[in-house]
Amino acid sequence: MENVTKRGVLRFVRYSVVGIATFLFDLALLYYAVQFLGIPYYAATPLAFLVAVSCNYSLSRSFVFSKTERRWHTGYLYFIAIALIGAFLTTALVVFLVAKLGLFYIVARVLTAGLIGSGNYFFNLYWNFKVAGKH
Repeated sequence: MENVTKRGVLRFVRYSVVGIATFLFDLALLYYAVQFLGIPYYAATPLAFLVAVSCNYSLSRSFVFSKTERRWHTGYLYFIAIALIGAFLTTALVVFLVAKLGLFYIVARVLTAGLIGSGNYFFNLYWNFKVAGKH
């Protein structure tokens, strides 16, 4: 049992490192799209999120969920389905925090990251890659 717990903690740490790296990429894309391309934050938020989460899939597949039995393309489709839900929720929360609370869009995006990222981790752990308690 202790070994399974240790592996689970290590997997979560690896997921967090990958998630933080791709989140920083997400923020950079968001900032660039809004500040330099003139895309409204509410349109740039899901675009940046989906590009970054696609990078996250490749890294997660290699370094976090490498023991999955799911084929690469099938796993990506499941991952994108989870990501689309995450993109919707992220965008809704960012718009709410900006419109109702007056937060800067980058601050709002940072605040939503932990919640959405944790949800994505558990959906992928149990539903997509199905490696919880196995590896």
